[in-house]
Amino acid sequence: MSSAKAELVSGDENLQRGNWSNKMDFLLSCLGYAVGLGNVWRFPYLCYRNGGGAFLIPYIIMLAFAGLPLFFLEVSFGQYCSQGPITAWRACPAFRGIGYGMMVVSAYVAIYYNVIIMYAIFFMFSSFRKTLPWIGCDHSWNTDYCSEKYTDCINEKGIILVNASCGLLDSMTDSELAFYNVTPTFETYDLSRYSDPFAGMRKRPTEEFWKERVLSEADSMNEPGRVVWELALCLLLAWLIVFFCLVRGIKSSGKVVYFTATFPYVVLFILLIRGVTLPGHQEGIKFFIVPKFDRLSDPQVWLDAAVQIFYSLSAAWGGLLTLASYNKFHNNCFFDSMFVAIANCCTSIFAGFVIFSIIGYMAHQLGKPVEEVIDQGFGLAFIAYPEAVASLPGAPFWAILFFFMLLTLGLDSQFAIMETIVTAICDEIPHLHKKKTWVLGTACIVGYILGFSCITEAGPYWVSMMDSYGASFALLLYAVFETIAISWVYGLRRFMNDIRTMVGDRIVDHPLFIWWGINWCTITPALLVVSGTLWRN
Repeated sequence: MSSAKAELVSGDENLQRGNWSNKMDFLLSCLGYAVGLGNVWRFPYLCYRNGGGAFLIPYIIMLAFAGLPLFFLEVSFGQYCSQGPITAWRACPAFRGIGYGMMVVSAYVAIYYNVIIMYAIFFMFSSFRKTLPWIGCDHSWNTDYCSEKYTDCINEKGIILVNASCGLLDSMTDSELAFYNVTPTFETYDLSRYSDPFAGMRKRPTEEFWKERVLSEADSMNEPGRVVWELALCLLLAWLIVFFCLVRGIKSSGKVVYFTATFPYVVLFILLIRGVTLPGHQEGIKFFIVPKFDRLSDPQVWLDAAVQIFYSLSAAWGGLLTLASYNKFHNNCFFDSMFVAIANCCTSIFAGFVIFSIIGYMAHQLGKPVEEVIDQGFGLAFIAYPEAVASLPGAPFWAILFFFMLLTLGLDSQFAIMETIVTAICDEIPHLHKKKTWVLGTACIVGYILGFSCITEAGPYWVSMMDSYGASFALLLYAVFETIAISWVYGLRRFMNDIRTMVGDRIVDHPLFIWWGINWCTITPALLVVSGTLWRN
């Protein structure tokens, strides 16, 4: 069969690599890749910490001058080259190391990112019961310092003794009562001068479930201990899901994202409706949106905005370049870039309203100000939010919904990360395209084995270290060299003409299109250099 006839039958322009079945496959894959766990558990916290609504000012500025230009550059470059993150740099061989760096970072992140997905799977399965397991302090994993043991003891007309046990007041002698500053009164006891001897060591039931039951956390990184077998099974399931969803490459993953990329929006909307019907939600939302303009004078606020935009859009990982490489040549990559980047940032703001409405309710229930219950990262996803969900009517249903949402958010990003790795390998060794399934399977097996360090008792320390240092400064470095390589070495005019051949004269010849060239040449790399310098300092 001739290549023209083969193209007509398959609908693909690139017969060896294939193309997306339709435009929506690419848009949803990009949106799912960009919209990840950080939109739900990091952006709301940063917004609160950096001046509430005022944080949106540096956030939007960084989006305009750094996020959008970098996003459009990578999508255009990938679509024009129709190659993976390593092979694409044949256009500028001196900077081929950027592609290798992107692949290494993606491979590194893939190991621990699936561990985070594993946590969501564990919590989701743990929610399939009448009473959530992180409610109460009467489980085998709870310690003497579980916070509800104090309230339960007081309710039983007792006090916590210095040996951490609960002593009934009626069975105590006068000298013992005096030792604990308890004064007997008529038919009762005055506890106004009594204080919990372990008040500073108390931990919430959700925190103990997270650290003692889920993680079986060791005292230090130097004590690996045993492999937690429940986590090993959940991690295996996570890798199996990734494998079977990617087994036919973009043809299968492009269909899966119709569910995984849209389902989180359905859940967020449901949770928002539920959140705004709860008492105290106003205080939470007020903390999120009320601007504190005096915070704008702090350089840390601008740095946080730059870093959040950078990570939120998933730039410089190689994923955008990979996903765009499967586009048909004349796809309107300009529209796609604007749509996905802006939708991603709107999702972060939308998620902020959802999370803070629940956090406001949680603060109301605990009788604490919002700033004392707000958290970020693992603390928000696996401690604070499960605690809030546990107090809702029909708690198991909301818990299952929330953790399934985290699962789908994580899977979208993991799909793109793994596709980046497999595509880079197959493009470098073209005869492997026919054995892409074997390459994917090998990558998943290796990822599962390397992830074992994260499911031992010292695993939490490894995950935290990998999350903090694995893909931070390196990505800023790749982004700076990427903009320099394309705009100064490859040539801005040449790159503009490449875009012209894909999207046409009408877009590229528009007077405002020069905005992108100015950013690529000067403003974006300068902002990234300043952000990197502040970060390192």
